[in-house]
Order: sequence, then C-alpha cells, then structure tokens
Amino acid sequence: MRRIVVTGMGLVTPLGIGLERVWGRLLAGESGIGAIQSFDVSDLPSRIAGQVPRGDKSSGLFNADDWVPPKDQRRMDQFIVFAMGAAAQAVDDAGWHPTDEEECERTGVMIGSGIGGLPGITECAITLQERGPRRISPFFIPASLINLASGHVSIRYGFKGPNHSVVTACSTGAHAIGDAARLIMLDDADVMVCGGTEAAICRLGLAGFAAARALSTGFNDDPPRASRPWDEARDGFVMGEGAGILVLEEYEHAKNRDAKIYAEVIGYGMSGDAFHLTAPAEDGNGAFRSMRNALKSARL
Repeated sequence: MRRIVVTGMGLVTPLGIGLERVWGRLLAGESGIGAIQSFDVSDLPSRIAGQVPRGDKSSGLFNADDWVPPKDQRRMDQFIVFAMGAAAQAVDDAGWHPTDEEECERTGVMIGSGIGGLPGITECAITLQERGPRRISPFFIPASLINLASGHVSIRYGFKGPNHSVVTACSTGAHAIGDAARLIMLDDADVMVCGGTEAAICRLGLAGFAAARALSTGFNDDPPRASRPWDEARDGFVMGEGAGILVLEEYEHAKNRDAKIYAEVIGYGMSGDAFHLTAPAEDGNGAFRSMRNALKSARL
C-alpha cells in the first residue's frame, strides 16, 4: 500500500495566521472567541464567535489583499479567500511548486466547507428584494459554490489532478483530508492539497443556528468560557471561521525530493449514526465505529 505523509500546513484561524503564531497561542491557553463587533447582533441570543482577526500579515493577522488580488476578491466569498490564504501557506511550507506537466497532473485539491458562501447568499437575497434582479452580481453563484474553493486553488497553482469538495457539516475538514489520502493510496494522485474552510459568521448564520438551539447563549459577557463541550454547564457551540489546509504526499515522492515530513497518515475511518439530523447517538456507537474503521485501515 502506498504510504501518505504530511509535508505542508497552513492556517487561518481566530488566533491569527501561520503555524508558529497559532501554535504558540494555543500553548499559552489563549482563546480566539470574543464579542462580535463587525455587525449588529443586539437582537440575537448568541453574540459571540471565533472571528479571524484582520490586520497586518507581519503581526500574524489576516489581510485578504496579501493572499488574493483585490480585483479577484469580488469573485470569491470569504470562505474561498480564507482557503486561498491557508493553501498558499501550506504549499509554500511543503516547497511544492511543480512546473512539469506530469507533476501538475498528479497534484490534486480537495477542500471542503460545511456551509460555503452564506454571507454572500444573504447579501444577494437582500439586494434582490430591495433593488431587483438586475443588481445581482454575475459572480454571485461562483463566489458561493463550495467546490470553487478547490477550483480557485487549482487554478492559481495549475494543479490538474483530482479536484473535489466535501460537504459534511462539522466533519468536512477531516473527511476532505481522509478522502484525499485515499486518492493517493489508490494512485490517483501523488500530492493532494486538502482541508476545510468556513466563513459563515453573519446574522443569518447566527440566527439559523440559534433557532436550532445549537449555540451557546449563556456566556455573551464572558466569551472565552463559552466553548466547553465536556463541561456540565455547556449550553451549545460557538460559531467560528477560518481555514486549515494540509499538503499530503506519497512517501517515496516526498523522500525523493527531500521534503520535510511532519507526520504519516496511516488510517482513516468514518461511519453514520442513522439517528438524528444534528445529534449523535447517545451511546457513542458512531464514533466507536469510525475509530474502529480507522484502526482497521491502519492494520492495527
């Protein structure tokens, strides 16, 4: 069986951008969750989120212009811009910039998103209602489509291998990485740029999850304490945004080009609960079967 290793990583997160900054802040126990100030949330039950901090790249903050030319940003919803930033970091970290046609054809992209361009959809719905159909941008649909995160990354770098997207809610990023690893195992690619991206923090996103009674509402005055999934006082999750991208590579391919290797992917498993629209089975059987399948895949 072909072995798969991780040779590149890129991050756009509420703790900032870049591996060193994010890892350092995680080790320091810092939280990226805070009060939402970028739009009006006064009438919403949950008024906090993990938002990507905007600012100067040299300070570890996110500036869209550093990753996507301003003229191209109008063609992308924010989730695609985040993916472009994280993918650029990962590709540079891996040192993988192929120019040979065969190498480009053996490099694929699999980046998923749970919701995709929700803010753009919201804005266009308002525009349609208030100003009519002629005011809708011709870039609205392609800017909102989830598969265009993979599409834009492949176009930028000329990666012509498998190009695909995954949409499985909170499992999206993990599934994208696992499915990308399988493509390498099956010899459909030698290198895969993969991961997840999300940017759904908007009034509609918050209102929708709040209506489903999924969001934390009891810690609006103390945001860093809100995300507490194992705590008796938990009252829901906190919305976040950002992107995490890996470069996966066939082991011999990475070794032959003397690439830095972070880790090896030796197994991947998934399952379905067939239980509830949003809640997992209370006995944890789905998680158990996923782990069992991963161990089986790894032959452990």
